[in-house]
Amino acid sequence: MAQVKLAVIYYSSTGTVHGMAGRLAQAGEKAGAEVRLRQVAELAPPEAIAANAGWSQHFDATRNEPRATPDDIVWADAVLFGTPTRYGNVASQLKQFIDTLGPQWSKGLLADKAYAGFTASMTEHGGQESTLLALYNTIYHWGGVVVAPGYTDQLKFVDGNPYGVSHVTGGNNDTPLGDAQLAALDHLAERIVKIAAKLSRVE
Repeated sequence: MAQVKLAVIYYSSTGTVHGMAGRLAQAGEKAGAEVRLRQVAELAPPEAIAANAGWSQHFDATRNEPRATPDDIVWADAVLFGTPTRYGNVASQLKQFIDTLGPQWSKGLLADKAYAGFTASMTEHGGQESTLLALYNTIYHWGGVVVAPGYTDQLKFVDGNPYGVSHVTGGNNDTPLGDAQLAALDHLAERIVKIAAKLSRVE
């Protein structure tokens, strides 16, 4: 039986989305998928990064991690995109990567795959839902299949986000992922692997 190929593609400035991405990769492997965990390139100027201690520390800690390429999307049967909210929208770093995928899109290489998203914001109503919905606009244009978690498990009534998975970092930007978020991340990975197997007939 062939493995589902899952790409977890994300941008993280201070590490929250990075932690979420790592959990998804682990859960995807546990669900039987072959996983690529890839961070998109940083675009911010050095002075902006240096002005935020958490951002600077995370940048230094992850500078040698694998970077996302278009091939990672083409290779995958399922893709999980992660981004912090930026004014209720996708961070420019992830958007820039997405915007480079025109050649692959024009050849139909991004269609018929399973996609979903995850995000984090500092405050409870910081644009998490609008960020995920904005991300999914791209998937519609690609002809991808949005595999939102919905309320397909009772745990979703605890984390409360049917659009994907999200986390509130709090005022100090360092609130750790709780049991509800970890369970929701595991469920999202398991669900997208399951649906991708059906789409690609990997059974």
